[in-house]
Amino acid sequence: MKAFLTPLQGLAEFEQICEKGKKNKGVLQVSGCLESQKAHLIYGLCQLAPFRLILAEDERRAREIYEDYRFYDKKIYLYPARDLLFFQADIHGNLLIRQRMQVVRALMEEKELAVVTSIDGCMDFLESLEQIREQLLHFTSDSTVNIDALKARLVWLGYERVGQVEMPGQFSIRGGIVDIYCLTEENPWRIELWGDEIDSIRSFDAESQRSLENLEEITIYPAVEHPGEKAQLSFLDYFPAQKSVVFLDEPNRLVEKGQAVEEEYNQSRLHRAEKGEKNLPENWLCSFEKVQKELNKRNCIALCALEPRQAGWKINEKFYIEAKSVNSYNSSFELLTKDLEQYKRQGYRVALLSGSRTRAERLAKDLQEQQLSAFYSQDYDRQIQPGEIMVVYGHAKKGFEYPLTKFVVMTESDIFGHEQKKRKKKKNYNGKRIQDFAELSIGDFVVHERHGLGIYRGIEKVEVDRVVRDYIKIEYQGGSNLYILATQLDSLQKYSGGDASNTPKLNKLGTSEWNKTKSKVRGAVKNIAKELVELYAARQEKEGYVCGPDTVWQREFEEMFPYEETEDQLAAIEDAKRDMESTRIMDRLICGDVGYGKTEVALRAAFKEVQESRQVAYLAPTTILAQQIYNTFVQRMKEFPVRVELLCRFRTPAQQKKAIEDLKKGQVDVVIGTHRILSKDVKFKNLGLLIVDEEQRFGVTHKEKIKQLKKDVDVLTLTATPIPRTLHMSLIGIRDMSVLEEPPMDRMPIQTYVMEYDEETVREAINRELRRGGQVYYVYNRVTDIADVALRIAKLVPEARVDFAHGQMSERELENVMYGFVNGDIDVLVSTTIIETGLDISNVNTMIIHDSDRYGLSQLYQLRGRIGRSNRTAYAFLMYRKNMMLKETAEKRLAAIREYTDLGSGFKIAMRDLELRGAGNLLGAQQHGHMNAVGYDLYCKMLSEAVKEAKGIHTMEDFDTSIDLNVDAYIPDTYIGNEFQKLDIYKRIAGIENQQDYDDMLEELLDRFGEPGKAVLNLLAVARLKSIAHRGYVTEIKQLGKEVRITLYERAKLNPAGIPLLMQKYGRSLQFKNDREPKFILNLRDHLIQALTEFAGELEKMAEGSEM
Repeated sequence: MKAFLTPLQGLAEFEQICEKGKKNKGVLQVSGCLESQKAHLIYGLCQLAPFRLILAEDERRAREIYEDYRFYDKKIYLYPARDLLFFQADIHGNLLIRQRMQVVRALMEEKELAVVTSIDGCMDFLESLEQIREQLLHFTSDSTVNIDALKARLVWLGYERVGQVEMPGQFSIRGGIVDIYCLTEENPWRIELWGDEIDSIRSFDAESQRSLENLEEITIYPAVEHPGEKAQLSFLDYFPAQKSVVFLDEPNRLVEKGQAVEEEYNQSRLHRAEKGEKNLPENWLCSFEKVQKELNKRNCIALCALEPRQAGWKINEKFYIEAKSVNSYNSSFELLTKDLEQYKRQGYRVALLSGSRTRAERLAKDLQEQQLSAFYSQDYDRQIQPGEIMVVYGHAKKGFEYPLTKFVVMTESDIFGHEQKKRKKKKNYNGKRIQDFAELSIGDFVVHERHGLGIYRGIEKVEVDRVVRDYIKIEYQGGSNLYILATQLDSLQKYSGGDASNTPKLNKLGTSEWNKTKSKVRGAVKNIAKELVELYAARQEKEGYVCGPDTVWQREFEEMFPYEETEDQLAAIEDAKRDMESTRIMDRLICGDVGYGKTEVALRAAFKEVQESRQVAYLAPTTILAQQIYNTFVQRMKEFPVRVELLCRFRTPAQQKKAIEDLKKGQVDVVIGTHRILSKDVKFKNLGLLIVDEEQRFGVTHKEKIKQLKKDVDVLTLTATPIPRTLHMSLIGIRDMSVLEEPPMDRMPIQTYVMEYDEETVREAINRELRRGGQVYYVYNRVTDIADVALRIAKLVPEARVDFAHGQMSERELENVMYGFVNGDIDVLVSTTIIETGLDISNVNTMIIHDSDRYGLSQLYQLRGRIGRSNRTAYAFLMYRKNMMLKETAEKRLAAIREYTDLGSGFKIAMRDLELRGAGNLLGAQQHGHMNAVGYDLYCKMLSEAVKEAKGIHTMEDFDTSIDLNVDAYIPDTYIGNEFQKLDIYKRIAGIENQQDYDDMLEELLDRFGEPGKAVLNLLAVARLKSIAHRGYVTEIKQLGKEVRITLYERAKLNPAGIPLLMQKYGRSLQFKNDREPKFILNLRDHLIQALTEFAGELEKMAEGSEM
């Protein structure tokens, strides 16, 4: 970093500060400092001590310093303050503790580092580092472990025992395998024991539960913080006085903020004490006065813009550094080059920071063309010569200059006016997600493909002829039971229909009604598949407009996207561009949750289309959404000569008229609007791309108009109801779809609290959010008295502007309230669950949910996803009524939502109801009844087969293969004890289709549960045998004493010429009987399963259409 340090070292003041800072006790005051220049100065002074603590006034400012400082030195940590207010919540999300523990760990392990925290981060009492160090658990790959002691120890450290580890702060024990997800780690660990010695330690991926890499040693940090009431240490004491220096950002503000925090805490205690609450914690808070006293004894350097009034600081000496801020150029390249030429004449050294490497190179080239001596460099140690401009990759919020040493730092936000977000890459995991069979619990409805709808009654072990097997018991109408082998699990699915409210009718065993239902649905499915296939083929025939490849502008436009694209997004963008560059007419559907970046995909496609000088129409379902999308388009396209217009009722008739005229002339490139775009008077000069947002929210007549518009233009449809994976797979090749499942990077997870309803907390939560300039959602789901609730909140928090919204208001009223909220005229919006759809307001970062125990999981999840859309920590409070005993399910739900604080787990929680809606949207409403009749999974299976048939792909006929051999084939409880996991593994073993699947499954079992026994290996082998036999048209393999009878399907498509050859090969041990169902009788001595697998392989080769 010499390029940035040398100019600082040339300042006389800087040298004096360094000199004085070596032996300083008290505060050295440096005034004249500016925003990002402070980080530069702090970095320059870091030679004073190995440990550096930077105190800011609040979380937002701390984050700014953190981001600025990271450019110079990556070893900096952000330490969040503990929530002192909400200490009485039943359940705390562990988000904050996680971030705090990571800092504690760094303080213990690193030799030098910098930490930024807000002043309240120093105001709570903690345990000493020594005490924490004593609690740590350390294991190496040859330690010995006592499992019971470990269990007790982990629980004491605040870890929760679960069946399967998915979240930080959990652990599980299965036989000799211990899984632990340590709070400070990115991935959980798996410890495999041999007796009580550690055999291996490895990290694994929580999503797929498969191992990632082997580790030599691990250290487990606590998952709870015990307040250090005895020691009375604050965070400041974690920094040894001799070896650390403390930087105070704007000391006056620190005093203000520190006193405010203390005041808020005391107020809160006072109110609670008045209301008669008993066990209030005594001394949680270290008074600000005490912190300040301590700071006055330390080596402190205060950075401030103006000379402050002395508020209790012991100031030893004052310095003034001359720093100026840089002009902002609002994207004017001419002004920039003028100023740079001026700097060059005066012999300045200039450093330009750009948020991406490609942009940095291009900037250097553009400046060279203006005859400036600019160059791009990755070497931060290279000295900049006077008159030179060095362009580097980096980030700072604002530029600054030191006139005395003639050094300037400029950033992209000075040039282009808005700042670029940091790009982060995430690690990719290979390995499938575990399929959800884990949700099946006793009493659930299930569908068996042969016998129809019944109730799942659990797993039972049954012993027949000294052979033990696991059977799954299903109860049918009239109380009759069906037992099916756990190896036949692939023909069983959990029933999910559209209506959860009315219970489905059970089928009767041994009657034909189920077959009737099935064939009715199959007929309907065939029709829809045929329609879809024909429609698709017709579109394929037509020729569309061909766009050229990406231009330089396109690349430049894409680089200005301030976030890191997710893998799914990139794939969707690629797909859309490929469609546009080919002769086919594009008709692509993009699905993804709100805020998953669908708009960005649309933006890039629109921009590409505009460069071909064709017009783009964007159709949005509501006025507000149209307004929001319009703002986004204008914001992103303002660097380029693209004209974007809005048509909706927020525009005056005159504005609309002008826009429509210019559209006709072709002077408007992109028009965004509600169904106003579909009116007769709107004509286009040459429309090239239509983007439809949430098509299912338009009525039939509008849809017809959309179809007319669609005729020969490319169409991109966006939807937020997730299209289920299974449905997606079965439609491959007849509908172009891109699914965005991966949440965007820069969203902060949400700190969630579950607690009894309590007015104080509501008041504190609202006040805190308003103080940091944000807004609040208050969810109350009863329309009758929602107005009273809004009044009650307005009384609680008199300074807040409160309004309410619900679905029974007229569309106009609703839009006006929402518009006010989006524009920040309303602070607290009391609303019913209508907020779960659609609006994306990044300024709302606190949500309070009233009677949260009455919501379903997916609803809570959707609601909670409305906040946390910016880079501030968001808070969600799930309240339930005072003194109410929670129903067990409600309790589980609330606990689950607290655990799923990471984003994107929306797909993990109950997305079923939404998926069914999504399926309805895609296939039309009349299909809904059919879906209900046979359950969703079976419907998808049938659809997939029908589609293949309509396209003329050969599919296997519909018959079952059953295998009955005298071998133990089951999963013992000692191997997998958890019933959910066992079912999941059974289901997946039953789905084995080839050698590859078999190897994968075996490897996963070894990895997750240890060495499988004979019974489990048999189970795997039987599953593989079954799939091979099925392809060879075998319906049954049954062992009768020493012989095995192999029955073939009556319409088996086997090549008869192969039979004599087979008889010849096996000689006397094989007989063939040509009955209505042909049979082989095979006489076998040993290696039963292996021999049968070989024989089935021979049959598979004889099967017609088999590619052997």
